[in-house]
Amino acid sequence: MHRILWVVVAIAFVVGLVVPSDSRQARPEECPPRDTRVVAPYAVTGYWVIPRADPCVTRRMVEAIHAIGGDTLVTFGPRFSVGSEPGCVVEGRPCADVPGVRHVYTYVTSEEFGPGLLRCPGIDRRIESDGRIFYRVSLATFCDARVHDVVIVATDGDGLGNLMTEAAAHGMAVYPGLPAAPQLASKPWEPDLAHLDALNAFTARVLADYRDRLGAPFAGVYQSFELAMRKRSAKDPIISLYAAQHAVVASTLPGKKILVSPYIDARRGRGFPPDQVETGMADIAGTRAGLPMAIAVQDGRGTGKVPVYAINERDSRVEARLVPVVGDVSYGQAYYGSTRDYIAAAARRVPPGVELWVNVEGFEPTQVAGECGRVEPLPLRGRPSKGRLDRQVMAVGPDAQKIISYGWEPFFTCQARYDTPSLADDIMREWQQPIIVNAAAKEMNGRPGVVVEGYNLRGGTLRFGSQVIEQEWHGRQGRLESAWAPYVPTGPFTSITLTNEAGQTNTTPYVMP
Repeated sequence: MHRILWVVVAIAFVVGLVVPSDSRQARPEECPPRDTRVVAPYAVTGYWVIPRADPCVTRRMVEAIHAIGGDTLVTFGPRFSVGSEPGCVVEGRPCADVPGVRHVYTYVTSEEFGPGLLRCPGIDRRIESDGRIFYRVSLATFCDARVHDVVIVATDGDGLGNLMTEAAAHGMAVYPGLPAAPQLASKPWEPDLAHLDALNAFTARVLADYRDRLGAPFAGVYQSFELAMRKRSAKDPIISLYAAQHAVVASTLPGKKILVSPYIDARRGRGFPPDQVETGMADIAGTRAGLPMAIAVQDGRGTGKVPVYAINERDSRVEARLVPVVGDVSYGQAYYGSTRDYIAAAARRVPPGVELWVNVEGFEPTQVAGECGRVEPLPLRGRPSKGRLDRQVMAVGPDAQKIISYGWEPFFTCQARYDTPSLADDIMREWQQPIIVNAAAKEMNGRPGVVVEGYNLRGGTLRFGSQVIEQEWHGRQGRLESAWAPYVPTGPFTSITLTNEAGQTNTTPYVMP
């Protein structure tokens, strides 16, 4: 779901739609003072963001994410593209016009690099051309080589640097995207491995620059090239890309974490059943080259590839927002299973050195009238409700070590009209709503009962069906809370409603056997 974004950004830059780097930008000291409070901690704690050249825009964005409990920021990796340079001219000559050039690559980004990117005097240069900043970088092993592959880097400002500055002030972690591999023209979902050596050489140069310049917020890197978390062939090209590029990360940034966000697809006839998830996860983990890895499984609800429904709803009709994707049929007819089935399958055997995260997709498959969302790039995507996002968190259950979301802009920030709240506004207002993610029978001091896990559970009552019982115990492990009540299930399915000490109420669609 991410690949198209950077293509559009690159095209915009080439045709001159990106603001030139010499345009007036505010200095950090001119921005409003930071507010570093967390005022509405929500279950989602990380977001994909777009680096901004304006430091004040960046400050407001990071402040808003931190205010609702965000502690992690992820950026996409710009595309390492094969082809002509984006308008870089020096003294009337193209920037790549140097002796011995074999291939020219382009890299359109929103960051300014340090001197470590430039290694070969006379070839590698930082260039200002028509008010924009470019870098010319040779990928040759030796600077006096007769043949050079050259990368022309174009930037619209130091968006990543601004992001790092604000993240440091808020105690947040940042995962910049690795340079994204070029795609096969005939199969854009696959990497063009003919240029893998050049990609790896450039990746090593960029990461060495990060190692030397970026401070504490730099927690690791995000692998931008997508793949499905299913059983894969022995010579899968994306796994080959991962293994090669992650080896570069391990040699350049020992100890840093690699973040990967594979997708799942439960659609019958097009997707795959949950029993393939475990093997797919193991294949991805096999590329981590000894580094810690977080596998943030895309939950699939935003694209409509995976639904959110309870075990007793399998024969119910799919919700209206999924009909354009799979038709007006039942969940069982359309899908192999629910998000909960796939995440539970992934959690059954998490490989050593891997953390299981979940990426709850913060968008709808299509837009409806009067709804804001993403207009470009296609396909159109709509804005979800806070209640629907809560249900996605419920579907993840207790299995995820961390929940993150794609993506902050525009889905959490857009407004249908200036006077309507954004999704971020709704979270700020309704953050105390309890979210139940799991329930199980548990004895307490020899008494039978039920323990409920989730968020914002403290105090109040638990209702099992129509029976209301006061909570007798409350605990916390990490971000998940637990509440216990002396209740013995009396039927095959029991819905659970929790009212917390703030007077907020929520009912889980996940019923207890």
